[in-house]
Amino acid sequence: MGKKQEVLIELFRECQQRGDWSFDNDRVEAVCRRVGFKNKFDATKLDNVRLLPAELRAQNYAVIHKGRGRHQFVKGIERVYHPFEPIREETRWSYRKSLLNEYNSSESNVLSVANNQRILHHFLFGLDSEFERLDISERPKTYFPHRTKADLRYRFGGEEIYLDKVQIEIDLTIEYQGVIGIFEAKNGRPETFSIYQIYHPFLYYYKAKTEFGLGERIREIIGVYVVRQKVQNVSVLSLWAYTFADPLEMTSIRLLKSHSYRLEGEG
Repeated sequence: MGKKQEVLIELFRECQQRGDWSFDNDRVEAVCRRVGFKNKFDATKLDNVRLLPAELRAQNYAVIHKGRGRHQFVKGIERVYHPFEPIREETRWSYRKSLLNEYNSSESNVLSVANNQRILHHFLFGLDSEFERLDISERPKTYFPHRTKADLRYRFGGEEIYLDKVQIEIDLTIEYQGVIGIFEAKNGRPETFSIYQIYHPFLYYYKAKTEFGLGERIREIIGVYVVRQKVQNVSVLSLWAYTFADPLEMTSIRLLKSHSYRLEGEG
């Protein structure tokens, strides 16, 4: 067990003893100092279920963020993490590796390769969509990674959540004719992902649609998870597209489609 897991267990036991599942960054910092975990800002960031300590998983608890340095343990891991569904189809994608493709294992590199190869374009607008016959030269608008802060109000399994100036990280956004695709990326093959990674950006743009006058100009918002892995020394990019049946309920996540691209060609 790593020190990050030790921090979470101590926080969890403190909350149990108090009978209050909420805690803030001051408590995180204090426990980090006691345990010897140096990155207090990373202590509550858990991208997939496997990063949760066994004690939390056994009792079915996970962590959610409530903005302005506040956090809460909640019961129901399945409300916080979503399993990757089996990939439905695969395409052999003609590929000529360029100079910087796969130069590093960063999330940015995963999305750069997928974007430069027009895979993001094909996945959103070339598979079972009204844009299927779209000329490949009609490139969607691309908006690069950024962080922003926003006030978000939504439900979490019926519980009202209000995030005050929460920081939102968006790896990449593309837009074409009112369809917005929000992208999150990872290397390897995690079995689950934290729903808020795509839900907070989804809600950020949904708020632009409903509260900031964009209205019908934003037709659809889709959260896409991209995972790169090596299969027999060949890069495979797997993509899952999600929406939310109720835009104001985080647990209403719904799969739209999934597809993998096997990059074959010159190295």
